[in-house]
Amino acid sequence: MPLHTTDALILRTYKLGESDRIVVFLTRDRGKKRGVAKNARQSRRRFGGGLEPLTHGRVGYMERERRDLVSLHYVETLRSPLSAMDGEALGYVSYFAELIDEWAQEADPNETLFRLGASMVEAIGVGVPIEPLARYFEYWMLRLGGVYGPDDKLSADAQMFLSAARVCSPFTLRDVTVSSKTLRELETAHRALIATHLEKDLKSARVLREMRR
Repeated sequence: MPLHTTDALILRTYKLGESDRIVVFLTRDRGKKRGVAKNARQSRRRFGGGLEPLTHGRVGYMERERRDLVSLHYVETLRSPLSAMDGEALGYVSYFAELIDEWAQEADPNETLFRLGASMVEAIGVGVPIEPLARYFEYWMLRLGGVYGPDDKLSADAQMFLSAARVCSPFTLRDVTVSSKTLRELETAHRALIATHLEKDLKSARVLREMRR
């Protein structure tokens, strides 16, 4: 089978045997994939830091018929969230990656979701404030999933932020004025919608709440 190359977002990894890793990644053109990265735990030559959550990279992998796992040959890092200017932003990386992982369907192309995730990596890297960025990301994830609807219970300030989010890019969030109180209100509303849609509370969301205590 030929080697397929594409842009991808690394979502998570876990151990396989003594030296390998299972890698879950979202491709630009073929949806979510799961692959085996041989010797990834012993050698950093092919993968380096490219297996960190939410890394945007160029990947090469091979697929075989009737095999659930692809063979991941390399990850060439294009952009890493580890370059974040704000250390607090790193705490959100796993949350963003877990949310994309839960939303993405296996082998179901969704370039819009991929571009949203890639824009988050870039926005983190250039220092966009993480709290407004997280609310923006949640809002668009919910909209793409057809979950977000009008909510008259939200305050005027919260609705004003969402109106701005509908028309701005994540990179212009610096110019959007929003209070901490409004961001907390939106966080509560979004997390409730996400938990209802996924029928569970995300592990990374619980970690974020613990970090703020």
